[in-house]
Amino acid sequence: MTERIDFTPQEKEETLALYSQIRQEVVSSLKEGDEDKVRQYLGDYVEQNQTHRDVFGLNPVVLAFQTAQLVVQEIGLKRDAVLAVLLHPCIEDGHLSIEEVRKVFGDSVARILHGLQRIQELYKKNPVVETENFRNLLLSFAEDMRVILIMIADRVNLMRQIRDTEQVEAKREVSEEAAYLYAPLAHKLGLYKMKSELEDLSLKYLEHDAYYHIKEKLSATKKSRDAYIERFIQPVSERLTAAGLKFHIKGRTKSIHSIWQKMKKQKCDFEGVYDLFAIRIILEERGERKEEGNEREIHREEVMQCWQAFAIVTSMYQPNPKRLRDWISVPKSNGYESLHITVLGPEQKWVEVQIRTERMDEIAERGVAAHWRYKGVKGEVGLDEWLTNIRSMLETSDGLEAMDQFKMDLYEDEVFVFTPKGDLYKFPKGATVLDFAYHIHSKIGNACTGARINNKVVPLRQPLQSGDQVEIMTSSNQKPRQEWLNIVKTSRAKSKVRLALKETQVKEGLFAKETLERKFKNRKIEMEESVMQQLIKKLGFKEVSDFYRQIADGTLDINQLIDKYVEIQHDEQPITGNNVAQTAADFVLDDSKLSTLNTSLSDDVLVIDQGMKGVDYQLARCCQPIYGDKVFGFVTVSGGIKIHRVDCPNAPELRKRFGYRIVKARWSGKGSSQYSITLRVIGTDDIGIVSNLTNIISRDEKLVLRSINIDSHDGLFSGNLTIMVDDTSRMETLIKKLRTVKGVKQVSRI
Repeated sequence: MTERIDFTPQEKEETLALYSQIRQEVVSSLKEGDEDKVRQYLGDYVEQNQTHRDVFGLNPVVLAFQTAQLVVQEIGLKRDAVLAVLLHPCIEDGHLSIEEVRKVFGDSVARILHGLQRIQELYKKNPVVETENFRNLLLSFAEDMRVILIMIADRVNLMRQIRDTEQVEAKREVSEEAAYLYAPLAHKLGLYKMKSELEDLSLKYLEHDAYYHIKEKLSATKKSRDAYIERFIQPVSERLTAAGLKFHIKGRTKSIHSIWQKMKKQKCDFEGVYDLFAIRIILEERGERKEEGNEREIHREEVMQCWQAFAIVTSMYQPNPKRLRDWISVPKSNGYESLHITVLGPEQKWVEVQIRTERMDEIAERGVAAHWRYKGVKGEVGLDEWLTNIRSMLETSDGLEAMDQFKMDLYEDEVFVFTPKGDLYKFPKGATVLDFAYHIHSKIGNACTGARINNKVVPLRQPLQSGDQVEIMTSSNQKPRQEWLNIVKTSRAKSKVRLALKETQVKEGLFAKETLERKFKNRKIEMEESVMQQLIKKLGFKEVSDFYRQIADGTLDINQLIDKYVEIQHDEQPITGNNVAQTAADFVLDDSKLSTLNTSLSDDVLVIDQGMKGVDYQLARCCQPIYGDKVFGFVTVSGGIKIHRVDCPNAPELRKRFGYRIVKARWSGKGSSQYSITLRVIGTDDIGIVSNLTNIISRDEKLVLRSINIDSHDGLFSGNLTIMVDDTSRMETLIKKLRTVKGVKQVSRI
C-alpha cells in the first residue's frame, strides 16, 4: 500500500538542486509565466498532502525532477517534455486535469501527458508487458514520439533508485521490463548510454552473482588492462599526429552486460572473452563547423579523415577483415556512424578499434536527438523534424501480423550479406539462407536446397551473419514444404512460401489430369478438350481445378467419368482439318491466317459520368478494356477521356495523384464491335500444343486470331495470343478452354 507523505529534508534539498539544474538547461525555451504556474501547481499538490509514495517508497515529485533532468541532459528535450514530466504526478493523482494543462500550457504538453497517462493506465491493468499490451503500448507512441523518450528516461531513473529496496518481486518485474522492452527501445533510438545502463542494472538485479563476478574480475584486471591500452595507444597517437590529424583517444571497457552475453554465447569463462575493451579514436573537426560550407562537403571531409585514420591503424596492426564494420558508408537506421575494426595488437591480443568524428560520437552517445543538438538548434525549433524520423523508425502498418514483424525487428540488429557478384543486401538478424533465396527470386527460393557461404556448404536453415558471401544452391527436384514457414524469418519470404504451397496444390490437380489422360489412352479413347469442357460443365463445376482436385482425392470415379464423356462425344460433330501437329519450337507464323480487322471503331455505348453519351473517348492501351469490364474514365491533359479497366496496373497511381480527374464510366447497350485482348500462355512444349491452342480459337466463329508469338526454350514455351472477342463473357470462356489443353500451365490476360 502507498502512503501519504511529507518531504524529508534530503528530498527537499535534492529537489531544489535538480530544479536549478533543469532551469538552467531549459530557461531559453520557457514561455512567460511557465515557471510560476508549475511552481504553483506542484506547491498546491504537496501542501494539500496529495503526494503518495510508490510501491518502493519513493516520492513521485522527486522522481519527476530526476527524470526531467535525464530528459534534458541525456536526450536534449526542452520545454514541452520537461513540463509534462513535472506535472505528471499531479495528473496521476487527480490534482490537475489534462484539459486544464491544455488551456494553461498548450496542446503539445497536454498531448504528451495524455500519452503518459495511457501508459500508466496500461500498467494498472497488468504490470507485465505481455504481447497484447505491447501492441497497445506501440499504438500509444503514435500520439507523440516524446512519450517513448520520456518512458525510457523514467525507467533508467527508476532502476537507479530501487537499488536497496526490499520489494524484491516488484524490483524483479521492473528489471525484466527494462531488459525486455526499454533497453531494446533505447538501442533502436541510438540512446546507447541509457541502453547500457538499463542492461547493466537489469543484470545486477536479476543475476546478482554473475554481475558481481564480472565486476570483481574487471577490478582485478584494471591495472594491467590500462597498461596494455597505453602500450597500444602510444604508437598510434604518434602516427596520427604525424599525419596532421587532430584527435583524442580513449579506451572503453565493454559493459558488464555485454561481457556476460559474450560469455554465454561463446560458452566460456571471463578469461575466454578476448575483446574486453575497445579503443575509440575521435577525430576533431578542422575549423568551425558552420563556416565549412554545406553538409555534403562536411560529411565528405569527415569520411576522408576516418578512412585516413583507419589506414594508419591497419598499417600498424594486422586487421581481421571479417570483423570490419563500415557504418559510415551504410549508417544504421538510427543514425549511428562509425568504423569498427578488430586488429592484432601487442602480445598477440585482439583489440577492437572504433574510429569516428566528434559529431558521430555525440550521435552515438546521445542518439537521434544529437542530430539537431549538434547543429546548434535553439529551443524546440526543428524538433518536429527529428520526432518525425523517430516515428518513421517505429511506425508499422495496420494489422497484427505487421505488429509481430515490428516486434521481431525491434529486438534484432541488422546483418549485411553479399551475393557472389558483390551486391549488398540487408536482413534482420536471425534471417536464414532460405530468406536470402526468396529475396533474390521466388523460383530460386522454391528450388533452394542450401548455400555456399564463404565457400562452405550449409543447409537452407543456416542463419546469416554480417559479411557472409552467399551463393544459393538449387535443385529441380526440390519443392516447398510446410515446415519452411518456421525456417524463414522475414514476412516477405513467409508470404512467398505460402504462395508456393498453394501452387503445389494446383500441381496435384495437374497430376490428376495426367492420370485421367492415361486412362483415356488405356481405353483407346481420344480425349478432346471441347468435349471435356462440356463434361465438366454438366457435372456442375465452375472451376476446372475443383474438378481435377476431386479426381485426385478419389471423390470422382474415373471410369464413370469416361463413360459420361463417351455419351457427350457421340452427340458432337467431329472436327476435321489439315492441321499438322507441331511443337512450339517448330512453330512458324502463317500471316494468311491472321485477321486484319480494324479495331479503332466501336459501336458499343459507354455512359460517362452523369449519364453523358456521345463523349469522345479512347480505350487505354495499357489495359485494353473490352465490353463487360468494370471501367472508369480519366480526363487527359488535352481534354479527352481515356477509358481504363478498374484493375488497370496504372489505376492506383492515377487515383492517388489525379483523383480529381477520375470520372465514372460504364458499358451500355451491345453492338457488334470486337475488341483486342492479349493472352499470355505458358506451358510444356508437347507435340501438337500450337495446333490445340489455335484449333480452340478457330472453332468459335466469333473469335478471330490476330497474332501469335510463341517462344520455346528447354522444353517450356511461353507466348502471347492477340485475339478479337465480343466481350468479357466470351473471353472468360476462351481462357477456360485454353487452360484445359494438355501441357498448358497458365493462361492470363495481359
